[in-house]
Amino acid sequence: MSTIPMEPKASVPTGLVQIGSSPESAIEQIIQRRLAEERARLEQEAGVLHKPVHHFQKPVERFFTKQERGHTTLLFGGLTWKHEKLVHGAFESLGYKAEIVPAADVAAFQAGKEFGNNGQCNPTYFTVGNLVNFLQRLEAQGLTKQEIIDRYVFLTAGACGPCRFGMYEAEYRLALRNSGFDGFRVMLFQQAGGLSQSDCEAGLEMNLDFFLGILNALNCGDVLNEVAYQIRPYEVHADATDQTLERAMDYMHEVFLRRKPWQLEDKMAGFLGGFKDTAEYLGKFVNQLTNDDLTSSLVRCREMYNEIEIDRLRVKPIVKITGEFWAQTTEGDGNFNMFKFLEKEGAQVVVEPIGTWIVYMIHQVVQRYKDQKGLEEGAVMPPLWRLDKRAKIEWTYRNKVAKLRVAEAIFKREYHKLLESLGPLGHHLIDQYELQRLGHPFYNSRAGGGEGHLEVAKNIYYSNKSLAHMVISVKPFGCMPSTQSDGAQAAVVSQYKDMIYLPIETSGEGEVNAHSRVQMALGEAKNKAKREFSEVLAKIGMSVDDLKQFVEEHPETKRPMYEVPHCEGVVGVAANFALHIADRAKKENWAPAQVLAAVN
Repeated sequence: MSTIPMEPKASVPTGLVQIGSSPESAIEQIIQRRLAEERARLEQEAGVLHKPVHHFQKPVERFFTKQERGHTTLLFGGLTWKHEKLVHGAFESLGYKAEIVPAADVAAFQAGKEFGNNGQCNPTYFTVGNLVNFLQRLEAQGLTKQEIIDRYVFLTAGACGPCRFGMYEAEYRLALRNSGFDGFRVMLFQQAGGLSQSDCEAGLEMNLDFFLGILNALNCGDVLNEVAYQIRPYEVHADATDQTLERAMDYMHEVFLRRKPWQLEDKMAGFLGGFKDTAEYLGKFVNQLTNDDLTSSLVRCREMYNEIEIDRLRVKPIVKITGEFWAQTTEGDGNFNMFKFLEKEGAQVVVEPIGTWIVYMIHQVVQRYKDQKGLEEGAVMPPLWRLDKRAKIEWTYRNKVAKLRVAEAIFKREYHKLLESLGPLGHHLIDQYELQRLGHPFYNSRAGGGEGHLEVAKNIYYSNKSLAHMVISVKPFGCMPSTQSDGAQAAVVSQYKDMIYLPIETSGEGEVNAHSRVQMALGEAKNKAKREFSEVLAKIGMSVDDLKQFVEEHPETKRPMYEVPHCEGVVGVAANFALHIADRAKKENWAPAQVLAAVN
């Protein structure tokens, strides 16, 4: 019987393989080694050098614990002083030590540029520089850097999004490290942390009491701030509004300090057992909806405001402020002190409430649910005959949207309840679906970043609804979403010929140039307001002297809380007031003194 000769196995050079390797794996090791040697030779000839890659890791920050709450101060700022004062009261009522960082100035901007990265947008430089300057002042007062790091934390807004807002936290840390405060704690106020963090003994418990306290403070700040801006341009006695506003804010600050979170009584909590947490959450919501302590307090503020004497017959252009959130909200060098400048130049300023931004964020989530319906985790819509799966998708979608719609309705109800308690001067929150309808043809409402389509939509809304003679959009230098919006505004202005719209980019410098541009546009708005008033006088057949005589004979019309209806197509306060006086004079058969004298 013949045998088939076997081929000898390839020998493996000694020292090139791992001990215990099979012949096949040994050969593979030799191949890989020779490939690596040849790759290294070719890279060396080509001059390609490989360096170790060090990926960025977020620094591990010392946690702010519950035990530290008694001797650690929460620093915050960036809003108007009215909002900040009430938020301070809300924090302290919850047992926190809180302190407001003063309004950012040009020195803060310069410090931000010195210690931060290049190419950041305006709010970053102002905010981080303001924080660094504040900490340096603490050090100059005798505290060591370590004492400052141990005794203070900074609370700020945080987000993730298409613009640089999502990188603010990293910028704060960089500037703090460069200025010698490495390790200073920065805490982000955002939704990602969930509603409650009490289980981990966090120093800052972002629970329902926290959010309700903040929202109530912001809403009260909104309405008190807006009404003051509507009264100040018409005050008969200089500084009367500011003095009254300070009294009202001191009073409301005390109201917030005295407010305590609603809690179940011990006996009731023991009776409910495992349902205690659910019952307490429901109780807090019911208390929020039914408690009238804030509304009654705002009625007292309304009485304070109503002591101011005003002259509504002053013809002033109404200027609506829009733009990037921080720039349109802050009152100081961050927006070239734009509000004070406009009032000094003879305008009435309509400020933007923070409430609009809150409702906008809810609206954007609802819109996202609509667009992504049935597409969770990359899924595709099931075929028509799978009614069970389609019903589940529909139920999930409607459940999510219903919760957000309820949240939006509750928020708007609470806001308007406070607004109406303060009197007839404030504006209701604009319907977000109306803003989407107006803005979407020019700026896609799905585009995120900044205020999205709001900047375009509010320009159209306030101009078309006869609520403002002029719209100014204030935005930071280098703000990417605002740059996109400016491009869309060109199409808006070309379609609405009577619109007066002016975009202003702000930075730490350029104030004189910005004020000059505003003065030129404001001159056109003033002429528009004067023409409107003259047309109204011609229509009603009364002179300014006649109107003034009626006011003198009816002193209630000199009070801010005297309600003057808004006439369709008429913007100015003086023009609307003149129409109202004419209508009332007709009903009362009132005639000017010279007319009565001629008749007699």
